[in-house]
Amino acid sequence: MGEAENLWVASVIPSSSPAETKALDFPIIDSTAAFQTLVPQTVPLPQVEKGSPEHKLGLTERVFSAAGAAFLSAVILNPLDVVKTRLQAQAAGVSYSHPLSYDIGRMAFFGPNMMFADLRCSPSCARAGVQGTVSICPPDCFQYKGTFDVFTKIIRQEGMGRLWRGTNAGLALAVPMVGIYLPFYDMFRNKLEDLSRENAPATTIFVPLVAGALARSLACTVCYPVELARTRMQAFKEAKAGLKPPGVLKTLVGVVSEVRTVNNLQNSLHNYRVLWRGLGAQLARDVPFSAICWATLEPMRRRLIGIVGNDTNALGILGANFSAGFVAGTIAAATTCPFDVAKTRRQIEKDPCRAMRMTTRQTLIEVWRDAGMRGLFTGIGPRVARAGPSVGIVVSFYEVVKYALHRHASS
Repeated sequence: MGEAENLWVASVIPSSSPAETKALDFPIIDSTAAFQTLVPQTVPLPQVEKGSPEHKLGLTERVFSAAGAAFLSAVILNPLDVVKTRLQAQAAGVSYSHPLSYDIGRMAFFGPNMMFADLRCSPSCARAGVQGTVSICPPDCFQYKGTFDVFTKIIRQEGMGRLWRGTNAGLALAVPMVGIYLPFYDMFRNKLEDLSRENAPATTIFVPLVAGALARSLACTVCYPVELARTRMQAFKEAKAGLKPPGVLKTLVGVVSEVRTVNNLQNSLHNYRVLWRGLGAQLARDVPFSAICWATLEPMRRRLIGIVGNDTNALGILGANFSAGFVAGTIAAATTCPFDVAKTRRQIEKDPCRAMRMTTRQTLIEVWRDAGMRGLFTGIGPRVARAGPSVGIVVSFYEVVKYALHRHASS
């Protein structure tokens, strides 16, 4: 949700159902023989009647399908999102060293809530020592060295539950995202299809991509503060054991409070602009992600379902959609990883003045200057590992639920 990273973006656009898998139902004018050879050839399948139950599948059913898919994806794959964010945040300069690594930290850390488990070093650390009666870990023992190392250290140092940090924010994004995205997608698509059929019929094939990008941009803009809170909840960890980490609202209040302090406590609308910092990077990531995902997913899904034929059952729909979604999500996530790195850096910046001055272009240049190509693709492993299954789960769940609702309506 997330990526995306809200990565279920590909699922919420009303797409061809099992009964609708067919060649595109709008005309393509191929005026020359050369152009005709470039037009994708698809096997025509039976058209869906206008009065059929599938045609009557309403917004409520689609919202239910998409929201269920988003919920399932967020709960199952959130740990990979946490791992990806931690790796990117560490590359941006966030320190994950234990407070007992420093003299001042040791003095401030001891208290009634301190547990012996808080003093243990990671198993991968061979340089642990003892100072008096206290187990001491050097700072590098708490640095993440890879995807598996992040999993190990989070579980050992913070507990298994921290791998689902930010899940509530991801789930909170599902309903407004669907509520904004679907209706505006339908509106944009209908308008653009009418314009393209009248003025440029050959461009009608691109209407879903353009409509999806416009609707996605609108939904991201409205829901962005929750996405900002989720990233910061995943990136930062509490130093003191037993202290409950802040939730979505407290995280956003803290972001605004930093700006008010710098601006001498002036309460103005200008201060709240900080809640949308990094929006440009998110749009630069999500819009191409949506376009790449759709351009890859739709033809692959049509081909896979075409192989099965008209006797497609729920299992066939599940397999075809998951396979197409997995491949499409993997390609789209790998391609847009640099923008995801820029988004994370802008969202976790703690200096309010610098946060407001940063741009996506400057951030990318800074990452390239400091770490080169490797820096631009920091966290690509867990990002791709999350995106492929996420899109596959979301698309397949969405289509299977639509199929079930269609069968129920038919009976």
